[in-house]
Amino acid sequence: CFDLLHAGHVRYLQTAADFGDIFILGLNSDTSVRKLKGPTRPIMLQADRAFLLSALEAIDCVVIFDEETPARLIETVIPDVLVKGGDYIAEEIVGYDTVTKNGGRVEIVPFLEGKSTSGMINLIMENT
Repeated sequence: CFDLLHAGHVRYLQTAADFGDIFILGLNSDTSVRKLKGPTRPIMLQADRAFLLSALEAIDCVVIFDEETPARLIETVIPDVLVKGGDYIAEEIVGYDTVTKNGGRVEIVPFLEGKSTSGMINLIMENT
């Protein structure tokens, strides 16, 4: 979602960029974020999130998708490397089958501990 861009996001994106030559970032639309996170999210609108992300040197292209998962985007792009942040099992990641059956691979980048959008929101709410 990349709502309220923070150091954990930037570190993840820089690491992800090192896995390939061209970095296409799939970004959840506002509608998609609301479906996944609830009616109070996103904090930042998709145009603002896309603008900030596209300004990062690591990212070559930002593609916004409306679905709850990037499956259709992955099937369209068929990346050589699919990168996901967090604590996942590669085979359970959306797009794993599409990427691997086409000769690609899936990489998992661990989250930066103590850095999260939810944590930032909670801290802001506690201090208002």
